[in-house]
Amino acid sequence: MTFKSYAASVLLAFGAGSAGAAELTVNLEIPNIPVAEYHKPYVAVWIEGADQAIAANLAVWYQVRGDHTKWLPDLRQWWRRGGRDVKVPVDGLTGATRPVGQHILRFDAQQAPLAQLKPGQYALVVEAVREIGGREAVRIPFDWPIKAAKSGSAKGTKELGAVALTLSP
Repeated sequence: MTFKSYAASVLLAFGAGSAGAAELTVNLEIPNIPVAEYHKPYVAVWIEGADQAIAANLAVWYQVRGDHTKWLPDLRQWWRRGGRDVKVPVDGLTGATRPVGQHILRFDAQQAPLAQLKPGQYALVVEAVREIGGREAVRIPFDWPIKAAKSGSAKGTKELGAVALTLSP
């Protein structure tokens, strides 16, 4: 076997292995808000089913120092749809608030929480709330499982900037 044919077979093997690695990517922007007293927002990212119940929690960002979980109910939609049942902190789900800027979340379709999603119509929901600020939620509909590359987007008006969802088979 020549080096060229060996390299080609290695590339084919790696390509075949990654073909089944479907991925859901969320790119969300926390905008710069010019106010005198700025607080980083609490953010919840989840997938809701057609019944608007939480099908999968993807991320919950809040102030993790001290007992700031008392403010999680301010993420009203997330809290009412099932956030109150989440015992925080949860490894891989909860984390510290994020600063102004772009934030990318990637999820493998073969791993939790996406591996448990049943086929159907869903919406990605991103909700943000800030102390001495506002509250905002955006939704991006999508179908599951991923059959072809698709993308969707939404734009907040104050607490959230651009939010993009990319589905890669």
